[in-house]
Amino acid sequence: MYSSKPSSYEKFSETTDASPPTGIPVSSSNPYYSHPAHHQHPDQYDKNNSEMPAPHPYQHHTRAPGPWKSGLCDCFSDPKNCCITFCCPCITFGQIAEIVDKGSTSCGASGALYTLIACVTTCPCIYSCFYRSKMRRQYALESSPCGDCLVHFFCEQCALCQEYRELKSRGFDMAIGWHGNIEERNREVAMAPMPPMVEEGMSRDK
Repeated sequence: MYSSKPSSYEKFSETTDASPPTGIPVSSSNPYYSHPAHHQHPDQYDKNNSEMPAPHPYQHHTRAPGPWKSGLCDCFSDPKNCCITFCCPCITFGQIAEIVDKGSTSCGASGALYTLIACVTTCPCIYSCFYRSKMRRQYALESSPCGDCLVHFFCEQCALCQEYRELKSRGFDMAIGWHGNIEERNREVAMAPMPPMVEEGMSRDK
């Protein structure tokens, strides 16, 4: 009743690769099967195709660290601050901490904590070195001449003077603190001259 000739379905089945179901992907000899394009290795792209995937539009690029505006040993470029820092470093540190923290801590509170740590541990650099690291991250400054902890451990006063001069060179008035600088800049913006408004009827025909 049934024909002994193999059907077209059986012919097609014989041409396929009957691999055992081991769970391991094997290459198929089926000419009608091809690997999807998204599984292709980047090195297997057509060399004649110069179009590569575009980078993500919101990819974040960090700024390369730049040099400090003054050296670590340029303390005498600001003699007043040099004398204050070497006699009472808590004052200079308090001013730096208020600017770096953007007003979240006051100069007096930071200076008092610096003095307390100095009296208890005789090593206030364990506290001040973190502000140098935070300041470098804010303004993309290089770690020079060595790590922040080592700079403050061996040259505490010189490091504070350098950080003070760096903030001062960026336009901060260290004597009035963070909030005083913000008010001063807002006042300058409010007092900036505005261009005169010319109405249509006041324009002169050429």
